[in-house]
Amino acid sequence: MAEQIIFYVLAILIVAFSILSVTSRRILRSATYLLFVLIATAGLYLLMGYQFLAAVQISVYAGGIMVLYIFSILLTSHAGDKAKPVSWKRLLPAGAAAAVGLAVCGHIIYHNVNKVMSLVPFQEPTMQDIGRTMMGTDKYQYLLPFEAISVLLLASIVGAIMIARKR
Repeated sequence: MAEQIIFYVLAILIVAFSILSVTSRRILRSATYLLFVLIATAGLYLLMGYQFLAAVQISVYAGGIMVLYIFSILLTSHAGDKAKPVSWKRLLPAGAAAAVGLAVCGHIIYHNVNKVMSLVPFQEPTMQDIGRTMMGTDKYQYLLPFEAISVLLLASIVGAIMIARKR
């Protein structure tokens, strides 16, 4: 019963802060709301018993990526800047596209989740398995995407600095 209450509290927090993150007109507040979403997501991982994933969520996303976002925001704009209001001409097609995307993803997940679950036998991964998968170069290992993302983040930082220097 306590786990259900914690789950519902975290779910409500995630939904509320996600909506606030998207609808807030102040850029720095949006980033702060996104930080709360990421921390609450780590809480969900803890609730499921995935302590390693929760630690990665907090250290990489809530720590590193949010620092990068806030750094980029502060370099490219002022902390008190407000976002321009969105016109209904842009909001309706975007909402329709999001609804179609949600419907397609929901359909795919609903019709394929049992197939995937029956094909993959479940066994708890060890830390060594996770480390080999993250830093390996064989098939289904993620060193190359990991390095590509680090180059992308570096390019983002350099781009933010160049934009800020022009001002």
